[in-house]
Amino acid sequence: MLPPWPGWLGLWLGLCSLAHSLRIQEYLYFQVLSPGDIRYIFAATPAKDFGGVFDTRYEQIYLVPADPPEACGVLNNGVFIEGQIALVERGGCSFLSKTRLVQEHGGRAVIIADNAYDNDSSYVDMIQDSTRQTADIPALFLLGRDGYMIRRSLEQHGLPWALISIPVNVTSIPTFELMQPPWTFW
Repeated sequence: MLPPWPGWLGLWLGLCSLAHSLRIQEYLYFQVLSPGDIRYIFAATPAKDFGGVFDTRYEQIYLVPADPPEACGVLNNGVFIEGQIALVERGGCSFLSKTRLVQEHGGRAVIIADNAYDNDSSYVDMIQDSTRQTADIPALFLLGRDGYMIRRSLEQHGLPWALISIPVNVTSIPTFELMQPPWTFW
């Protein structure tokens, strides 16, 4: 026998509340086109409450590692970030500060890699800091292992940047053709 209506309503509201508190992770994907040894599709998560959205698909754009990697002050290679996407490392200042610095240098977006190089599974919610400032460019969080492998490949090849395609629609790619990094499981 079914409980009276108010019991079902309470149960329904409780389940809705639980479902609302369990956040489904939203991913944005990009593919490294060059160098070839890291020609994989990487998953990243957008900032939770700041930054813009990718309203343009970039078939080919440079992913430029920031110098210094934490991007908390003057960028030694800021001229190369203009019109491109910056790869920065977590730590030293807020996610929003990093995003604003890249935006001030004319970057189209920022990808912030975790500074825990062994992190191959835990995404961090990038949230607004207490400054009440804003940023207009997209900001994405990348697993530490992924960021490390991209930077390591660039260093090994003596390259100042990677060529990427972003965003990539993985729903249109058959599973067996997904070029997922071998060290990461989605």
